[in-house]
Amino acid sequence: MHLSHHKTYLQCIYIISLLGLWQVLSTILNTPDLPSIDKVYSALQVHYQNGELLHNLGITLYRVLLSFSLAMLLGVFMGVIMAQRHHLNILSDTLLVVLLNIPALVTIMLAYIWFGLIEAAAIIAVVLNKLPNVIVSIREGARVVDPKLTEMAQVYCLCRWTYYRYIYLPQIYPYILLAARNGLSLIWKIVLVVELLGRSDGVGFALHSLFQFFDIAGILAYTFCFIGIVFSIEVILFKPFEKLIQRGRKHV
Repeated sequence: MHLSHHKTYLQCIYIISLLGLWQVLSTILNTPDLPSIDKVYSALQVHYQNGELLHNLGITLYRVLLSFSLAMLLGVFMGVIMAQRHHLNILSDTLLVVLLNIPALVTIMLAYIWFGLIEAAAIIAVVLNKLPNVIVSIREGARVVDPKLTEMAQVYCLCRWTYYRYIYLPQIYPYILLAARNGLSLIWKIVLVVELLGRSDGVGFALHSLFQFFDIAGILAYTFCFIGIVFSIEVILFKPFEKLIQRGRKHV
């Protein structure tokens, strides 16, 4: 507990130092290219009061969570299946390599061309960009599952649901957490590109509009809100899951 508090204090000092440095540089340089913290805060208030900020953040968060959930569910399922079925893994390995190396921009453009500038096309494009990464992470994790525990489950005639819930999945939880963390950071970025190219709302669309007017304070205001949401998700979802995994390992 002491180390945890010490780490938190250091992080707070680090953030305050960066903000202080930023304020000093903006005062010295006195240029619109580096607005001061108070100007960014003023821009944040303006966008909040006119309703644009909450609306765009809500739309983007919906797209991120929906795409993230679909990519994780499909990725975990397909990764486990590929780890258990050697022939399927061989057949799909080349396709995975191809999908991993296709630029996200290409996938987004093709989705919009094939399905039109609709919400479904945006979600499909994001999921297709993230899905291969999840599959690979889960497949590698499923390959290191302890075979002795599997044999024990067979000896005791455990049903499939019980086996997966209490024996199989807990062994690949660290890989699921890794795929989720990396996936969320990637999906945020892809969703912004999707919104910039083919949607009329969301943070990506708002940033594109602010860029056209060279509104750096507005861009930074949205950026800080974005960072705040990401940190909130980390604290609310990922940290408790990580502690649960560590607690489970201690009892092994």
